[in-house]
Amino acid sequence: MAKQPKKAFALRIDQALYDAIERIAAGELRSVNAEIEFLLRRGLERRGVKLAPPIQRRRGRPPGPGAPDQDDHEEKSDD
Repeated sequence: MAKQPKKAFALRIDQALYDAIERIAAGELRSVNAEIEFLLRRGLERRGVKLAPPIQRRRGRPPGPGAPDQDDHEEKSDD
């Protein structure tokens, strides 16, 4: 299934509200953008709106040259 790009748009927001979201995001180790998306999803969920789960992005450094594939990390048996 092809990954859908995220919709980019400008958001005008009160500075005090942004500062509060920024503090919460820092405590949760999220970016402000990710925190806003989390809060919007939670708000919609509380109103009974069903959404598809967010696409999980790979975290961490990209593999370097010669690095094993993700599938190579599984246990292999020598039968």
